[in-house]
Amino acid sequence: MTPTEGEVRRRADRLRAEIRRHDHLYHVEDRPEISDGAYDRLFRELQAIEEAFPHLLTLDSPTQRVGADPLSELPVVPHVVPMLSLDSSESAEDLRRFDERVRKAVDGPVEYLVEPKLDGSSLEVVYVDGVLDRAVTRGNGVEGEGVTENARTIPSVPLRLRAGRDQLPIPSLLAVRGEVLMYLSSFEELNRGRVEAGLEPYANPRNAAAGALRQLDSRITRTRPLEFFAFDILDVTWADSGTEDGEASANEEAMGFDTDEEAVEALRGWGLRLPDRTRKVADIDDAIAYHAEFARDRDDLDYEIDGVVLKLNALAPRAALGSTSHHPRWAFAFKFAPRQEVTRLERITVQVGRTGKLTPLALLRPVEVGGVTVSRASLHNREELERKDVREGDLVRIQRAGDVIPQVVERVEEPGRQRSEPFRMPEACPRCGAAVVEKGPFVVCSNRLGCPAQLERGIEHFVSRGGLDIEGLGSETVALLVGEGLVREPADLFDLTPADLLKLDGFAETRSRKLVEAIQSAKKTQLARFIYGLGIPEVGATVARVLAAEFRDLAILREAAAERLEEVEGIGPIMSEKITEFFNDDARAASVDAILSKGFELVPPPERESRALEGKSFVFTGRLDSITRSEAKKRVESLGGRVVSSVSSATGYLVRGERPGSKAKKAEELDVPVLDEQAFLRLLEE
Repeated sequence: MTPTEGEVRRRADRLRAEIRRHDHLYHVEDRPEISDGAYDRLFRELQAIEEAFPHLLTLDSPTQRVGADPLSELPVVPHVVPMLSLDSSESAEDLRRFDERVRKAVDGPVEYLVEPKLDGSSLEVVYVDGVLDRAVTRGNGVEGEGVTENARTIPSVPLRLRAGRDQLPIPSLLAVRGEVLMYLSSFEELNRGRVEAGLEPYANPRNAAAGALRQLDSRITRTRPLEFFAFDILDVTWADSGTEDGEASANEEAMGFDTDEEAVEALRGWGLRLPDRTRKVADIDDAIAYHAEFARDRDDLDYEIDGVVLKLNALAPRAALGSTSHHPRWAFAFKFAPRQEVTRLERITVQVGRTGKLTPLALLRPVEVGGVTVSRASLHNREELERKDVREGDLVRIQRAGDVIPQVVERVEEPGRQRSEPFRMPEACPRCGAAVVEKGPFVVCSNRLGCPAQLERGIEHFVSRGGLDIEGLGSETVALLVGEGLVREPADLFDLTPADLLKLDGFAETRSRKLVEAIQSAKKTQLARFIYGLGIPEVGATVARVLAAEFRDLAILREAAAERLEEVEGIGPIMSEKITEFFNDDARAASVDAILSKGFELVPPPERESRALEGKSFVFTGRLDSITRSEAKKRVESLGGRVVSSVSSATGYLVRGERPGSKAKKAEELDVPVLDEQAFLRLLEE
């Protein structure tokens, strides 16, 4: 008897639920219940149903991990909330100072949740109504690359959240921060296969994971042994109900949880995998002991870590501690001492940077440090070179600072070995021959934009991903354009024609046309990108966005006095001095004018309607009929207010919808003004 479509649908639903359960047992809990063959039979049956009844296929089906057709490029996607870095140090004293600052700011006992600092690639995964909606790389912290199809291929990324433990409901929106990595054993197996196939092996697991995550073809990502570990809730919106509700984030007072421990256990309940050996500690000495345990076990682990992370466990005090533009003040990364090796310093050369600084560079006999082959390391500046007294031919100890940047630590004594003469910084720029000047510990070329090296580095920064983001203008192409005399200042880029480029090696007609089109398209760009691209000392991407939002016009920013700049949050005397010096310099001003003369359109960030609600905080409870919770939050923030999750005596207004939760009672107890939905909307209009 042929089954009805309803029976087929129910069978497909049961198969999906059963396969998801076995996926979780295998990839998250490491305790499979059935054999691979039995699992394959369930999977093939579901595939057969979905092929015969395509309209029954769902995006969260386990069969959708196979990968999709290649993308032409990865989209840029904003994060739900900024993905900040962590304040960090290798010093236990710095950790103790962090603990002292936290204890002074927190009224009551302090506990930390401690966890390993996984050395992989950061990823935000967002679930809407329990289904994976998108996945975004960290990028610049505000926006990253959309890698949703690639994330779908990672077995430990649930396509659908499980029903939480203790009847915890599935949120209507959940944004999770985690880390994508490769186990060392899987990485070695991957490299073994590449070598046997005649391919170049990957340098280290972190780079291999990051590269796999950013593939344009998710079917390639699926062949990489990636793992995802969740460790933080970035944002959560609970579905409206008669129980406690609201919209919150980790940067606000609470998320419907009292502690981070509860929040990460909720992640576990929803089916996400957590890092091993997460622990709660109440004493900073216990945290230091936890760090020592991992340092001792580090070489025996099957994954890379570069330290441990402490996070204030209580969520409510985090809002009071707040964040800088770079990192939250309630978390700290206690790093491991860098891995070190010994090798021969074969030669010292000098590089000229974007600002004209001459940096001595050690060329080393290649050596592997922590899984990465190192052949060069910065010696920083003239004074550092003299202090360390390293010379050509010396045996030196090197390390990767933060397990990333190679640096020379010290010279290794070799009794009886004849050493070469001390290295002296050149008296003329090695690229342009201009005189150099000493500025503190630095030696600087005096030729500014007349120096090819400074021009090349400046253009590379201007067109980089944080700046104009011009595809096809890498360092080699920039060096070629400058070397051939086609570009003598940044403005010359915008006069290039396909005919000019056809004269260069490696440029055919299509490549020439596409590069010129990309350059011309970049003349309409965000004001923040343009400010960043100018390469103003001390001004990174975050400060550029702050300046763009504050001044909204490059002409106004260029005329701003230091005192006016210091009125902007996050800009102090040193930064304001650097900005005014840059714009008051005649050569820099002429260069900026020349660029603008090419027809630039600098787009300011969206303007806030007004600051009428400046300093006012809002809490929502209950269901709103005529406006979504997300839209209400945007409207409040556009008027200068902020939305928090829990009621306190400092709350400006409680907005009460239908079927309110316990927040309404607390607002009444604290005499917080209460608005119904219509009163709230009238307030926005007024």
